[in-house]
Amino acid sequence: MRTDTAPGTDRTVRLTDYTPPGWLVERVRLEVDLAPRATRVRTRIRFRRNPDRPGARPDLRLDGRRLTFLAASIDGQPLGDAGPDAALSFDAEGLSVRGDALPGDSFEWDCLTEIDPQANTELEGLYLSRGMFCTQCEAEGFRKITYYPDRPDVMAPFTVRIEGPRATCPVLLSNGNPGASGDLPDGRHFAEWVDPHPKPAYLFALVAGDLVAHRDGFTTASGREVDLRVWVRPGDEDKCAYAMDALKRSMRWDEVAYGREYDLDIFQIVAVDDFNMGAMENKGLNIFNSKYVLASPETATDADYERIESIVAHEYFHNWTGNRITCRDWFQLCLKEGLTVFRDQCFTADTRSEPVKRIDDVKMLRARQFREDQGPLAHPVRPEEYIEINNFYTATVYEKGAEVIRMLRTLVGEDGYRRALDLYFERHDGQACTIEQFRACFEDATGRDLSQFALWWSQSGTPRLTMAEDWDGAAYTLTLRQETPPTPGQAAKAPLVIPVAAGLIGPDGAEMVPTQVLELSRPEQSFRFEGLPARPVASVLRGFSAPVVLDRPLDDATRAFLLAHDADPFNRWQAGRDYAISIALRLIEGGAIPNAWAEALGRLVADEALDPAFRALALELPGEDEMAGEVVARGGLADPDAIHSALRAMRAHLGDALGAELSRLRAAMAVDGPYSPDAASAGRRALANRCMVLMLAAGTAQAHRAAEAQFDAADNMTDRIAALAALVHADAPGAASRLDAFHAAWRHDPLVLDKWLTVQATAPVSDAATRVAALTGHPSFEWKNPNRFRALIGSFAMGNATGFHAADGSGYRLVADWLLRLDPVNPQTTARVAGCFETWRRYEPGRQALMQAELRRIAAVETLSRNTREIVERILGG
Repeated sequence: MRTDTAPGTDRTVRLTDYTPPGWLVERVRLEVDLAPRATRVRTRIRFRRNPDRPGARPDLRLDGRRLTFLAASIDGQPLGDAGPDAALSFDAEGLSVRGDALPGDSFEWDCLTEIDPQANTELEGLYLSRGMFCTQCEAEGFRKITYYPDRPDVMAPFTVRIEGPRATCPVLLSNGNPGASGDLPDGRHFAEWVDPHPKPAYLFALVAGDLVAHRDGFTTASGREVDLRVWVRPGDEDKCAYAMDALKRSMRWDEVAYGREYDLDIFQIVAVDDFNMGAMENKGLNIFNSKYVLASPETATDADYERIESIVAHEYFHNWTGNRITCRDWFQLCLKEGLTVFRDQCFTADTRSEPVKRIDDVKMLRARQFREDQGPLAHPVRPEEYIEINNFYTATVYEKGAEVIRMLRTLVGEDGYRRALDLYFERHDGQACTIEQFRACFEDATGRDLSQFALWWSQSGTPRLTMAEDWDGAAYTLTLRQETPPTPGQAAKAPLVIPVAAGLIGPDGAEMVPTQVLELSRPEQSFRFEGLPARPVASVLRGFSAPVVLDRPLDDATRAFLLAHDADPFNRWQAGRDYAISIALRLIEGGAIPNAWAEALGRLVADEALDPAFRALALELPGEDEMAGEVVARGGLADPDAIHSALRAMRAHLGDALGAELSRLRAAMAVDGPYSPDAASAGRRALANRCMVLMLAAGTAQAHRAAEAQFDAADNMTDRIAALAALVHADAPGAASRLDAFHAAWRHDPLVLDKWLTVQATAPVSDAATRVAALTGHPSFEWKNPNRFRALIGSFAMGNATGFHAADGSGYRLVADWLLRLDPVNPQTTARVAGCFETWRRYEPGRQALMQAELRRIAAVETLSRNTREIVERILGG
């Protein structure tokens, strides 16, 4: 018997080093005998030589980490690892069998290993979550279950047999369709699952535990019946209905929008309490973080319902864009993730409000991806190298990857996009592909040369567009110039193909020239519009047609004009956002708030023809991190205290200037009848709660009483947590007692307690770090659970600029202490939260020095995980 050691030294993996696998897999039979401390895994694999690897017979290389090797044979002949000349050899990353010791170009590998799920706190591979066995294999978790060529370009059908104790594991699940099942001696039982579709190992899934199913069915467009099940722990059965409804709507939408039917007899979702990610698209058996499945009016907010809908759709859509067609290697991750994010965005836009969805997506893109692009962690949508692949599940790969697909659709048109995707599914079904193969489908389907457009996948950084205007009395000329700033590893940037959707508005507010897509492909281009009766106001980058920063000097009057008249909802919102940013920058420099700002917003929010959700977004001010980026973009260094003071003054000004209208609107937006998470009702609640926040900012006793009354009387979590957050963030006198009441009511519901922790972690109070430090000692803070850690430490680091950037460095020290504590337990979550330090160069020298000191303290730990070390060293060196 031999036990592997931990992974060895850091190594860089490069896209240019890709070589096809030496051996392909024809079929896999996996037998898993479950036990908390000693699960045994027997793997039988039929290998055949890869014809794309000519020459001498290659070694058989199988990945494996932290496995106890028990035995192995090839075609029934046992293998040993004794002696320097043995055919079988081990290292910290797996095992090898010499090519000259293999019996031929096809053989059967049989291997028995043992693993310890209970000790697996990293939550990769097979682990225990509160007594439930579950897996997470993307990106490289399968190698922690058994020895295997754990790479996405090795695809095979799997047959899985699971054995376990019936008392603790009455439900045994894996990928595919159910096969044989039955009882075994000693109170044990078994279940077999057959997945006929070839898949890479990262899509393998296993779940075993005490679960109950919420069941339904779906009839496909061709008339096939599909069994649907959402599995949860006993007691959570009443929180599954919305996830099931979202699944059925997703299945129908994919049939209509993309012509894609589901391809197995059963589709299953399992809610898991301990999970590093949001969810995972394992073929036929999606494993979800429980926060993205469980929902009831009493426990989930409108935002929770929308996220559940979006994530259920995302993972289901992966069945074709990720599973049936996967990525050749992990550098192609955006091939499945960017495309699938775009698909789930379109689904939500069709289901809810398209303008509101677009604004929400752009807000997230700017908050997460632009920040990434502008800092030391910048990388292309398709990275060129990595040390730890888990660190590249980023906003750039996902959200910017989706923007690239959106631009592609804009350029080739709806019909061209559908033809290209149909060709992609037809040509590459069952394959592991590259971006080049995906792009070729668009070129072949539309006849368009996309070689320059392809730079969006390989060039990092956020392009900046500047615009100049000329009016000669009859013709209007719009000149656009593009420039992408240098990023780590890419100093020189080539011009991109940028689709700029633009329209022209007349002096009376009417559309003079409807939206046109201007293709900017050179460093500078001019576009001329002739025969105009008057000088227009340009509405540029409508619908946010490209992920760029638009530098356009405007006065307040023009911003107010666009806010009032732009026919494009996104640009109307953007005008208001730009107006608020300009005022905040003036305040930071000692200026004043113009009365015209509140008047313009007052007219907009009083417009009953506008969607309440849109009006709620229009009343939302830029965030403190966003404002720090704006300060830096103008050549300065950010002072978090000055930014916080400016935004607080602006909220107070709106609350005071619009007090009567906000009060009226809040009352008018009340939703009658039982709670429903539908878009219309959610929009009304969003507007009412935004009004409440602004009223509280004005500091009146009446506003405090109204928020307290809303908390006390709320019949749904949306209104209750909104009132609680408003009170806590205003540091109102009634906040403490209601925090206690909330905890007492929900102390047994972990997902609701996450909200309780986040409300306090994000409170912008002067002693925020002290309060959060105290909460780390609270019994409800189970720090080894990723949701709990993110709810408190992650929310504080990423969502509380006042506390995190405290001038004495207490916020930085607190976060660094907890990152060092979590890293040996769960390096994946640690590395993700460590990204909070990526903007350290934005701030004034004192804070820069404090943040840099904490980064160096983390980097100095010799035993730091590969995940966290890569992030911290990139932040320091970037």
